[in-house]
Amino acid sequence: MTDPRQQALDYHQFPTPGKISVELTTPAETSLDLSLAYSPGVAEPVREIANNPDDVYKYTGKGNTVAVITNGTAILGLGNLGGMASKPVMEGKALLFKRFANINSFDIEVKHKTVNEFIDTVANIADSFGGINLEDIKAPECFVIEKALIERCKIPVFHDDQHGTAIVTAAGMINALEIQGKDIKYANIVCMGAGAAAIACMELLIKCGAQREKIYMLDTKGVVHTRRDDLNEYKKLFANNTDKRTLEDAIDGADVFVGVSGPNLLSVENLKLMAPNPVIFACSNPDPEIKPELALSARDDIIIATGRSDYPNQVNNVLCFPFIFRGALDVRARTINDEMKVAAVHAIRSLAKEEVPEEVLVASGNKDLAFGKEYIIPKPMDPRLCANVAKAVAQAAVDSGIAALDLPENYME
Repeated sequence: MTDPRQQALDYHQFPTPGKISVELTTPAETSLDLSLAYSPGVAEPVREIANNPDDVYKYTGKGNTVAVITNGTAILGLGNLGGMASKPVMEGKALLFKRFANINSFDIEVKHKTVNEFIDTVANIADSFGGINLEDIKAPECFVIEKALIERCKIPVFHDDQHGTAIVTAAGMINALEIQGKDIKYANIVCMGAGAAAIACMELLIKCGAQREKIYMLDTKGVVHTRRDDLNEYKKLFANNTDKRTLEDAIDGADVFVGVSGPNLLSVENLKLMAPNPVIFACSNPDPEIKPELALSARDDIIIATGRSDYPNQVNNVLCFPFIFRGALDVRARTINDEMKVAAVHAIRSLAKEEVPEEVLVASGNKDLAFGKEYIIPKPMDPRLCANVAKAVAQAAVDSGIAALDLPENYME
């Protein structure tokens, strides 16, 4: 049997180190080609762009290019290992952009001493790109960085660890609650974790109908409540006026558990305290807060999702981030706003209710998939995601007044 570790290393090393390259989009075979590509022909688009800066979208690849930028302080659950250690992850992100939405992408790893240095570096190079995907930046710095860059940049800036996770979680959550006969408006929600992904997930669930006062967030010190004096400004948004202090207190009677924390933190005893027909999103990778087989052996009335591909209901950011950017770029949105995020949620969750094509079954290794307890969100290999999500996002950008272009006729048809 092939050693999984060596298989992963070989994948990244052979036949050429890395996972991405640059390809030419125009001929470069003759002297005439070269004279048009560079001197003297290149002077003509230079003059046009100098006279009308928006022509950069007409004569260069800016409009279909995203920068994936990190400082390597929160790598895929591995922690603060630095920029060079994060480079394989950033190249992987670039691969996904190209594979799923045909967006060109460059990975950029920034070394800096202060948050402001990072912000200045990114802001100063932002105009080279059509959008910026921030990645693997630890909380709470990621909140400060994203907010500052959104204010300073004229292009979409999106921290996928926050908002991509939130969008896919919300899509799956609303569907799971529907299957369980519950309404998100009345759901008692326990969130294990209080970092970037947790806070973004809960904020988006609220925008989708959840009630803030019914959310109990826990960090390493227990329930986030109003009488604690050690909360940063982001956790304070979820400080519940409650006497609950522990996970056991909070989960008693809960309808929903969302885990973005660490492995094996939800026990069978905790699970048994939840309300009938609960929903569990155990999203810690690679080891979830509770293993699905353990959870299902304790209760048969649950719906469980994880971040892993070897279980049903994988919460995978690739279901949204390439298509969020595809829609945003195509109407030249200047930011990615809440309306676009919510549109993505509903586009993703609606697709799970449609009949699954044979090609998706083959690609995902399933004999049959139908909307239900083990299929609450689409599979990442579903080719319909690009058209459905990108179109919903682009339309939301146009409708909310932040797009420079109208939706193209017959877009994504």
